[in-house]
Amino acid sequence: MSLLETNSVPPSPSPAHSPTATRASDVTVTDPALVRRAVKAAALGNAMEWFDFGVYSYIAVTLGKVFFPSGNPTAQLLSTFGAFAAAFLVRPLGGMVFGPLGDRIGRQKVLALTMIMMAAGTFAIGLIPSYGSIGVGAPLLLLAARLVQGFSTGGEYAGASTFIAEYAPDRRRGFLGSWLEFGTLAGYIGGAGLVTVMTALLSTDDLTSWGWRIPFLIAGPMGIIGLYLRLRLEETPAFAAEVEKAEANRPKVPLREMVTGQWKALLLCMGLVLVFNVTDYMLLSYMPSYLTSELKYDETHGLLVVLGVMALMMIVQPFAGALTDRIGRRPVIAAGCAGFLLLSVPALLLIRQGSLVAVALGMAALGLLLVCFTAAMPSALPALFPTRVRYGSLSIGFNVSVSLFGGTTPLVVTALVGATGDLMMPAYYMMAAAVIGGFAVWRMTESAGRPLPGSAPSVEPR
Repeated sequence: MSLLETNSVPPSPSPAHSPTATRASDVTVTDPALVRRAVKAAALGNAMEWFDFGVYSYIAVTLGKVFFPSGNPTAQLLSTFGAFAAAFLVRPLGGMVFGPLGDRIGRQKVLALTMIMMAAGTFAIGLIPSYGSIGVGAPLLLLAARLVQGFSTGGEYAGASTFIAEYAPDRRRGFLGSWLEFGTLAGYIGGAGLVTVMTALLSTDDLTSWGWRIPFLIAGPMGIIGLYLRLRLEETPAFAAEVEKAEANRPKVPLREMVTGQWKALLLCMGLVLVFNVTDYMLLSYMPSYLTSELKYDETHGLLVVLGVMALMMIVQPFAGALTDRIGRRPVIAAGCAGFLLLSVPALLLIRQGSLVAVALGMAALGLLLVCFTAAMPSALPALFPTRVRYGSLSIGFNVSVSLFGGTTPLVVTALVGATGDLMMPAYYMMAAAVIGGFAVWRMTESAGRPLPGSAPSVEPR
C-alpha cells in the first residue's frame, strides 16, 4: 500500500453522490481515489517546473557557449542566468492572470493550461537553433521561452497547492499537501541527475552540439502525461460548492478585492513565503556555487552533496507533512524559523571546514530545517484565504514574494559577500529571513484539522 492510499471504505451511494465527493449536511465526504489522483496530478506539474530548474542550473555553462558565445566564460554564465532570472520578473504577472482566472472558471481548467504552457516553453528550448546558426535570434528565442515558462509558473504553485488543499480531508491536508514539495525535490533531482549523467557520458563537443537538447525535449512527454492526469480530474469540491451557491457562473472578483480585501492575509503569506523561498533558494541554488567559488570546493562533490541532501529531504517530507496534521502547522514552521535563527551560523561554519563529512553534515542540517517549510507551506498557505479568492490572492502574494526575495537570493548574497568579504553572509541572510518568518507564524491562525475558510468541513469516508 502506498503512502497515499487509505483503508477507508467508500460511502454508500446516495442521490447526492458524485465522483468527486458526497455532500450531506454541509459536510464533504472525499473520494480517496480522486484525492490520490489530484495529489499526483498537482505534484507532477511542480516536478516538471523544478526538473527544468535543475536542468537549466546544472547545464548553464553549456547553454552559455551555445547561446552567448562571447568568448568570456563569466559573461556567458551571467547572460545565461540573466535569461533564467527573467522568468522571475513575469511570475507576478502570471499570478495576476491565472489566479483570478482560477477563481472565475475553476482550478482544474487553469492548471491544465499552465501545464501546457510550462511543457511547451521547456520543450521549445530544446528546439532553438544555436547562436552559430541564426545569430542573435537564438538568445532572443531563449528569452522568449523563459518568459513563457515564468508566466505559466505564476499560476502553477498557488493553483496546485489550492487544488490539493481543497480536495484533501481536513485531518490529512498536511500529509497530502507535502507531496507537492516531494514533487519539487523529485523534479530537481531528476533534472540535475540527468545532466550529471550526460556530462559524464558525453564529450564536451557532443554535449555542446546536441546533447544539451535532450533534457529539455523530455519535457514534451512529461507535459503530455501531466496534462492527461489533470484533464481526468473534476473540479475541487470547495470550488464546486462555491459555484453551486452562486446558482450560476461565478461573478468576476475584482483584482483590487483580492489585494485590498485580503491585505492582512497577503502580508502573512508574503512573510511565510519569504522565509520558505530564501532558505530554499539559498540551499538548492546558491550553496553549490558558494562551495566552488567561495570555498574552492570540488564542483562534482559539491553537486553530489546537494543532490544527497535533497534525497534525504524527500524521505523525510511525507512524515513531516503528517506531523503537521498531528501537532499543527504553526509549531512545525516555528521550529524551522527557530532552527535557521540558531543553527545557520554553526551549520555554515561546519560547511566551511571543507571536509566531505563536515560539508554533508552542515548541508543536511539546513536541509532538514527546510523540510519544516516544504512540509507545512502547501497546506498552510491556501488556508490563509477564503474559497472565493483563494487561487487569486495566493497567486499574487506567493509570486510577488518569490520574485522579490526568493529568486533574488543568490544574486543578493553574492553581492553581499563581494562587498563585505564576509563568507558568513549566507547565514546572516537566512537568520534575517527566519525573524520575518517567525513574526508571520506568530500572527497566523492554526489551520490543521480545520475546514478551509469559506468551505464546508471535509472528511474521509467511514
